[in-house]
Amino acid sequence: MIQPTPPTPSIADDECVALTRTLRRRGVAVLSVFALVWAFAGASGLAASGAALAVEIIAVPVTAVAFFLAYRKGAAPSPRMVDLPANWARSVGIVNVVELAAIFAVIAASNASGHPAFIPPAIALVVGLHFLPLARLYDQWQYKGTAVLLSAVAVLGFALIAAGLSDGSVRAAVGLASAVTLWASAYHVAVRG
Repeated sequence: MIQPTPPTPSIADDECVALTRTLRRRGVAVLSVFALVWAFAGASGLAASGAALAVEIIAVPVTAVAFFLAYRKGAAPSPRMVDLPANWARSVGIVNVVELAAIFAVIAASNASGHPAFIPPAIALVVGLHFLPLARLYDQWQYKGTAVLLSAVAVLGFALIAAGLSDGSVRAAVGLASAVTLWASAYHVAVRG
């Protein structure tokens, strides 16, 4: 009996695999770099300089491992291919420009009002909310979890301000929690797709 031959992947399939891998690798890179930025921001709020230095020393290899996992040779292809909406790249650009404008507005308003402690939680909220449309645009549904967690970090930061904690303590809590959230998302994308 003659066995049917399996279908040969088309060029379009190969392109989809390559695009999926590229987008996920870029996602890990962006998530990891911004996690590192948040970790350093959080470390700057720690009262003990030794603890701040320890956070900074640990943050670098945690970021490096995320890159390694995303870019390692022989990694299994993603279990599913991305299904991008029409004009996704333009839409991503718009989301990122709005996010950046909102971050600048938050910084300006917080400083103008004399409440710089609001900057870290407000930025965490802006960044968290921007992951909601990105989840759909990149077909990365785990970004919804990133959005929820970063928004919860923002709420925690505002609660700490209301409780009277110092600006440094708020910066440490929000910065470190945001870093962990972004690293977790980066590792998930790197390992699970």
